[in-house]
Amino acid sequence: MTVKITARPNGPYLIEGDCELYDPTGAQITTSGQQRIALCRCGASSNKPMCDGTHNKVGFQAAEAAKK
Repeated sequence: MTVKITARPNGPYLIEGDCELYDPTGAQITTSGQQRIALCRCGASSNKPMCDGTHNKVGFQAAEAAKK
């Protein structure tokens, strides 16, 4: 399956499909067996880079949708 990335309104980036995820040091973050992961976009998650729902508590407002 092609990887699909969706920016949720005022929420995380949803990544669907097989992907490899690495931290800033180059260490791989295990995502095997997960066909869908949510990456934090607000910067407030306590489980970065994964979303933990904190965007709801902090009132995160995303920028405008991407221009086509």
